[in-house]
Amino acid sequence: MQLLVSSRPKGLSLPDKLILACAALIAVAVASFATPALAQATWRMVTEYPQSNISGTGLATFARLVSARTSGAVSVTIAFDNEAKITSGDMPRAAKEGVISGGDAFAGALTHLDAVFGLPTLPFVVQSADVARTVNKRARPLYEQALRTQGLKLLYLTIWPATGLWSEQPLLVHDELTHLKLRTYDDSSTAVMRAAGASAEFLPLNEAIKGLKEHRLNAFLTSGDGGAGRKLWDYLPHFTAINYAMPVSLAFVRTEDFEALPDALKGEVEAAAAKTEQSQFDLLANRSSENYARMRANGVSIAEPAPPALIATLRQAATAPIAAWKARNSTVAVEIVEWAMKQ
Repeated sequence: MQLLVSSRPKGLSLPDKLILACAALIAVAVASFATPALAQATWRMVTEYPQSNISGTGLATFARLVSARTSGAVSVTIAFDNEAKITSGDMPRAAKEGVISGGDAFAGALTHLDAVFGLPTLPFVVQSADVARTVNKRARPLYEQALRTQGLKLLYLTIWPATGLWSEQPLLVHDELTHLKLRTYDDSSTAVMRAAGASAEFLPLNEAIKGLKEHRLNAFLTSGDGGAGRKLWDYLPHFTAINYAMPVSLAFVRTEDFEALPDALKGEVEAAAAKTEQSQFDLLANRSSENYARMRANGVSIAEPAPPALIATLRQAATAPIAAWKARNSTVAVEIVEWAMKQ
């Protein structure tokens, strides 16, 4: 029997070649779609405060949510308790220089960048959590713009429990302010306490703790949250609930790091940030009472309400710093403060 030999050249047939070419194109397309989802981003974020503090709690919550929502494509490593030796005031610079990706900074320490950051620490302006939430919702675009100018993106903000005075001795009358060597937390609180007769100095938290241990300080302006996190009761067994302010801290990341993410991951990061902010506000509802219980369990005497004469003296001392802040800020920012003061 005669064998039939094909005259076509040896190798793949044309249909086979077309099939392989299509398969290769499909593989390239799949790889191009898959690459963003598989990309890994690790953000190093910092806080001056312990993990048990409301600032630390927020970062831990954000890290957990962001990892879950991005299936680990974006992860956050956190240095708590000033482990990174970067104070709130230095965090924006450290982020811009690439030392960190971002952090959770106490807003009052950022006024050297923009005066609007002093809004949430203005004395006796905000006196309730509901007013604080409205004020910060209205002020949020101002914070965002001020951070954007620094190459940073606001992720979420945390409202703190009301600020009070921790002291070595009880503050029964306003004259006792003159005996205080006091740590304050921003420029305006320093001006207020000096005007009220105290010896006051604006210090980062770790420096202030050192001053306390060395007996150079005998009082602290901070919340029950800040004090409980650092066990101030070991040195300052009295807390006067003056309701000075309800400050905020601002969690941010370098805009460059955020923009490097695929759009889908950006959306998940923003969703994690929004959920963290809501969680932080929900936490605030019982935070003061929980702190007070912990403080009393550790021997702290809490004066609540504060002596009226003491409050009157501090409110009078606050007049000039509030006026100075208004003079440095936009009409929009001033209107927010004036609304809050009427509530």
